[in-house]
Amino acid sequence: MKKLTLIRHGKSSWNYDVSDRDRPLLERGINDAYLVASALKEPVIDAVFSSPANRALHTCNIFLRVLNIPSNELRIYDELYDFSGEHVIKFIKSLDNKLQNVVIFGHNHALTHIVNIYGDKVIDNVPTSGLVELSFNILDWNAIAKGSTQNVIFPKQLKND
Repeated sequence: MKKLTLIRHGKSSWNYDVSDRDRPLLERGINDAYLVASALKEPVIDAVFSSPANRALHTCNIFLRVLNIPSNELRIYDELYDFSGEHVIKFIKSLDNKLQNVVIFGHNHALTHIVNIYGDKVIDNVPTSGLVELSFNILDWNAIAKGSTQNVIFPKQLKND
């Protein structure tokens, strides 16, 4: 059994004259990431991977802090800075089969595309700071096929307004 948790980076700012990779999180993005991370109940995680984009790394570091995962557990891969999903899917299929529970921090439309290909629940859009867990009855990541959508946590579900 394999579990894949996909987390979209928090809401980012367009107010700075920086490259797309360097865009920072807005305060809302920081708060939403804390909110979603705090809603996770003692997750079992074998590996954490992130896009190199500032907004994805910042979101990832918030989750690591909240979940008490040492930052040296994080691995950063350029192929996760992907918006179509093609590179992320190749990355997932190449994962070490010793890994059972993997978390990836990335971007849309890649993540929405992947949760709809491999999950059994239609999700129109994974929002910023959104989390979707998928499980697969496989032994080899390369054999990934339609799995089961196990957990969906979006910031909007956790807010009282």
